[in-house]
Amino acid sequence: MSERGGQSAARGRPAAGRPAGPRAAEIRGAALALFAERGYAATTMADIGASVGVRGPSLYKHVGSKQELLARIMTGTMEDLLRTHRAAVTGCEDQVERLRRATEAHVRYHARHRQEAFVGTREIRSLEEPHRAEVLTLRAAYEQAFRDLLTEGVEAGRFRVPTVKLTSYAILDLGMGVAVWYREDADLTEDQVVYQYGDFALRLAGVR
Repeated sequence: MSERGGQSAARGRPAAGRPAGPRAAEIRGAALALFAERGYAATTMADIGASVGVRGPSLYKHVGSKQELLARIMTGTMEDLLRTHRAAVTGCEDQVERLRRATEAHVRYHARHRQEAFVGTREIRSLEEPHRAEVLTLRAAYEQAFRDLLTEGVEAGRFRVPTVKLTSYAILDLGMGVAVWYREDADLTEDQVVYQYGDFALRLAGVR
């Protein structure tokens, strides 16, 4: 999940992707599953309410609209990825190890949150402003975090890449690909996939 932009804006509302209360969280989960299965356009608020046993006006006590649900899911996903990235690289100074940790965190998140990854990639077209701009800004910040890691490694003589931008896209695609094919009952465990994809990222970066 990647694209252009800068920072998350906290505007005095609950954290994106996290509606308050267990019922609201249940509604968010139902919306996510339906958006992944049917698509945003083909899902109605009635469908979402039926999934959690909430009808009509009662549903709107927990969420304002279908668009609000989509925005919460997509901004919440990007905020989670940014937090996961920061946690992975904090306290590590070695450029090679930082890139491995960041890639492993990226791949592990996509293996565990396949629906979020799928909806985030497919439904960017369904977001209305200002939600679309906010998600694109978060995506750009996430992309830039990987470019910064690569740039630091190149400048330190640890990486050798044709272009930082294309290499960052290739590494980000590792996670998005895992979200498509990975299943818990596959031949490889999550840890095996994560470690091997970390190796792939180091090769893409031309580790010396």
